[in-house]
Amino acid sequence: MKRPDFLILYEHVVREYESILLLKLELERRGYAVEIQQLLDRKQLRRRLWAKPEVLVASCMYDDEAINSHVYNNVGVCSKVVNLHCEQMLSDTQEEGAWFNFSGNAKRCVQTCWGRLTQRRLMAHGMEEKNCPVTGAVMMDFLRPEFAGYFKDKAALCRQFGLDAGKKLMLYISSFGYASMSEQEVAELSAMAGEDFSGFARTNRVSMEQTLAWFDRYLGEHPEVELVYRRHPSEWNSPALEALAKKRPNFHVIFADSVKQWIVAADQIFIWMSTAIAEVYFAGKSCHVLRPVPIEHEYDPVIYKHARCAATYEDFCTAAADETAPFPIEKDVIEGYFDKSGTPSYIRMADLLEEVYKNPPRDNPFAPPFRPHFNWLKYFALIGVHLLFAIKWDPKFLPFASRIYGYVAKAHISRADAAAMEARIRPFVK
Repeated sequence: MKRPDFLILYEHVVREYESILLLKLELERRGYAVEIQQLLDRKQLRRRLWAKPEVLVASCMYDDEAINSHVYNNVGVCSKVVNLHCEQMLSDTQEEGAWFNFSGNAKRCVQTCWGRLTQRRLMAHGMEEKNCPVTGAVMMDFLRPEFAGYFKDKAALCRQFGLDAGKKLMLYISSFGYASMSEQEVAELSAMAGEDFSGFARTNRVSMEQTLAWFDRYLGEHPEVELVYRRHPSEWNSPALEALAKKRPNFHVIFADSVKQWIVAADQIFIWMSTAIAEVYFAGKSCHVLRPVPIEHEYDPVIYKHARCAATYEDFCTAAADETAPFPIEKDVIEGYFDKSGTPSYIRMADLLEEVYKNPPRDNPFAPPFRPHFNWLKYFALIGVHLLFAIKWDPKFLPFASRIYGYVAKAHISRADAAAMEARIRPFVK
């Protein structure tokens, strides 16, 4: 087996897999060997010996423990580490906090930036410019003119999901992840994170309740529209959504297909606080921000700071009647966080990876005083959990193992699905 030039680690299929396949295909087009691995895949000896990559590409890399977990425990010592840095849309509190500005030897890794404002923030917190280059956001490339035809049109998408293509297709992109959580679950999450999420959970619940009340009233008055509610991944257990879907035949809760696909097909788009607002912008469309109640600034993505919002039912109706509204966030702000260039971001990212591959390390992520250590507990736990996953048996009587099982199940993509996704992207890599 050929030694891979690049090993790309991913965490979430929905968030990352499409983008890393695009990057993989471009690197392979240039003649490099590329492999993809999930963060919680079983640790393999070959990765440390004959199949050790020259460059490890991670999805996140915040501190020394991340270097240990994502790099050392997978491939041993590796001096060329590039982070795709998948979490860049933060609140003002997060932007000033230590975690998202990296600590320890994470500052010695190459931390890619979607835009100049993120690069500026990282440099203000001690990173060298050579280690935080601006590449743009690869996931936005699918919305470029070069990818015309990649997504289904409105008629095809409506046929697939049994919607009336002759009606106005309205899309709501939800982020009510905390609304489906019980008070106990919120308390447990708060204890684990060392931060009280109870207030934000209440904001989720009240915002969701009032937004659904608006939709209920509006859809009753406007049977000529179809409204697709694109739920957040954490909204898997919501009686309120089920009840409204039963009450209003033109209200549809759909999670299938990508949010970009729905954005491209929709006639009109509404949003609460999702970072998918950037994808709306890159699709060349506008949208309306619905905020029945204010969101605490420490949780609200800073990109929304001066966004124009609809705060009442009357505001929502006005917005629904306005199909030519300007984008709710100023151009300089959104392009400051998502660099817009004549060159696709996947090309810029591949150029960076190729430069890292060909040249001596920019820095040493394993420099003292950092001391890596192999996590034997995780090594054996992952072997056991993957065996259980193969036979589809969740060890619920062991909370630690069950939690890992849940992460593995959520991040799994079958070989057939991965191959189909890659085959769909391949014609656009020229």
